[in-house]
Amino acid sequence: MSQPVLLWLRQDLRLSDQAALAAAISEGPVIPVYVLDDDSPRQWAMGGAARWWLHHSLTRLDESLRDKGSRLILRRGKSADMLAAIAREVGASRVHALHHYEPWWRNAEKAVAKLLDLCLHDGALLLPPGAVRTGTGGMYRIYTPFARAVMAHMPPSPPHPAPADIPAPATWPKSEALADWSLLPEEPDWAKGFADDWTPGEKGARANVANFLDEIGDYPTARNLPSVEGTSRLSPHLHFGEVSPAHVWHRVEGSGHDATIFLKELIWRDYAHVQICELPTYGSANARSDFDRLNWRDLREAGADFTAWKTGRTGYPIVDAGMRQLWATGWMHNRVRMIAASFLIKHLLIDWRHGARWFWDTLVDADYANNSVNWQWVAGSGVDANLFTRIMAPLTQSEKFDAAGYIREWVPELTDLPDDAIHDPDAHDVRPSSYPAKIIGHREGRERALEAYRRSKG
Repeated sequence: MSQPVLLWLRQDLRLSDQAALAAAISEGPVIPVYVLDDDSPRQWAMGGAARWWLHHSLTRLDESLRDKGSRLILRRGKSADMLAAIAREVGASRVHALHHYEPWWRNAEKAVAKLLDLCLHDGALLLPPGAVRTGTGGMYRIYTPFARAVMAHMPPSPPHPAPADIPAPATWPKSEALADWSLLPEEPDWAKGFADDWTPGEKGARANVANFLDEIGDYPTARNLPSVEGTSRLSPHLHFGEVSPAHVWHRVEGSGHDATIFLKELIWRDYAHVQICELPTYGSANARSDFDRLNWRDLREAGADFTAWKTGRTGYPIVDAGMRQLWATGWMHNRVRMIAASFLIKHLLIDWRHGARWFWDTLVDADYANNSVNWQWVAGSGVDANLFTRIMAPLTQSEKFDAAGYIREWVPELTDLPDDAIHDPDAHDVRPSSYPAKIIGHREGRERALEAYRRSKG
């Protein structure tokens, strides 16, 4: 039997359209490995909600591997150290993996390559960063020309099916037990409702894609309506790599509907990863240095407001509905994410980084590139971002996008209010005593934010 090769799995937990797996199979017996590496990312170690997802995704992946005559080896520690240890145990020298672009994964890849023969493959994005460049040869910083350039290379190559079987080594290295990693919350079990909304794993991802095809025709309008839930809900599956973006692209493009708006969301995902390649600190540093002068409220002063925002007790029903949905399901409707983020940044004048960290811990789709770029887009501090002075009016947004049903679902204190009053109970003098008053008025919050911005400009 030929020398075994290692398959290093990270945010690519699938068997189909998996270039690293295909390459490993072509060389000999394959040992699939997942390393729970909290050392390399440091402060960006996976958050609680994502760990819930990971537990179930790894369970499903191991089942799929066993159906192919293989299994998943689990180790916990620094990626390079764990892979090198397994390689010594089984007499392997080569590792196949997909490229990943978070700064810690790029550093981990360099560390692994110093110890083993690391072969990296594309497949996490539609196109690898740098595949399209500006006329001067640089990386795109503005989304619109980037999207046009990517579109010229689409569609991506057709996805490959999962292998019929995966050759196994003569002997398997020891594996840690998934249960010993304590990825699932226990006391309290704040994720007890997640399973009602989600089915992690490759099979669940493909089912979600198939279900979305029935709704793609309504997507351009429905994606902005929280009560309709017209988004694809594919973000956690894409983050964990349970389905490839190429698979999604081909299925959606072949649906018979004009899917351009949705396909550009996939391109935005690529765009976000290009930005973190250029600015690895995007999650913790303003992309525009002039925002370093903005005088955010200190949490010693604003702590109560921050807690009200996190717990859905701001007195703004659309914001509160979103924050409660996030806590209950590990996810929030995209339109409401923008409203809730804008409210924290501008109405409460709290640094976007505090909100981004909360999302990092509570979203099942917490993704360093998307989360960082989207928060800085709302804040205005990103390289291609909304203007800080464009301040969302949450009460108007709620009514404009017909969020009454969404509010009733997540803010039961307001269930009995009529549609014309539920968006702003205070203004209609119908706020029940069980629901809090606004922690700040819209005009007051807006003026405070604009004044802070003016002062930062000197």
